[in-house]
Amino acid sequence: MFKNIIFDFDGTIANSKKCSLIATKKAFGEYGLEEPSDEQIEYYMGIPIEKSFNLMSSVDLNEKELKQLIRLFRENYKEVEEAHLNSYDGMLNQLETLHKKAKLFVVSSKKTEVLKRNLKILKVDHLFLEIIGSDKVKNYKPSPDGILYILNKYNLNKTETIYIGDAIFDIQMAKNAGVSSCAVTWGSHSEENLKLENPDFIINSVKQTNFER
Repeated sequence: MFKNIIFDFDGTIANSKKCSLIATKKAFGEYGLEEPSDEQIEYYMGIPIEKSFNLMSSVDLNEKELKQLIRLFRENYKEVEEAHLNSYDGMLNQLETLHKKAKLFVVSSKKTEVLKRNLKILKVDHLFLEIIGSDKVKNYKPSPDGILYILNKYNLNKTETIYIGDAIFDIQMAKNAGVSSCAVTWGSHSEENLKLENPDFIINSVKQTNFER
């Protein structure tokens, strides 16, 4: 059993796909841009919107335009999160069980403030020693900055640490940080695509989160 377990949030702990789809499409539409497809939005959920919105936009956005689009998205997301943000079935029980055995953390592409609010909505915020959002790192996923921040701050052993996520960016980040990786198949990226990144573990059910070495 790993002593230190770092989780991604969207698509791993929380099913936030509907929130992201609604908020993204509405923001793009309100700003007069072509709405990205469901597939585009879901694929890029693993990286910060500061990066993904430009990748999804059919036109190049300057800094001011991107900031305005992000503001619209965050306003829309906050409006729908209470109704549409859910943890995956069995996740609360699994996190409570793991909390008794290991130090738990979250490293996400969300802003820390939003991440904390979302974890509180799901009533799991108290289970994590620290929560790291995109505003706490210099470089976004798949850069290892978020994981390295935790390793250094808490003086953790890399061999005793694992990162769990649903996207190829998560597996790449774990590898770049030199820690073990676990891909979950209930999130945004397919098992086929995740396997191409050669994660140390692949799990298909929340109840399988008893990864043993």
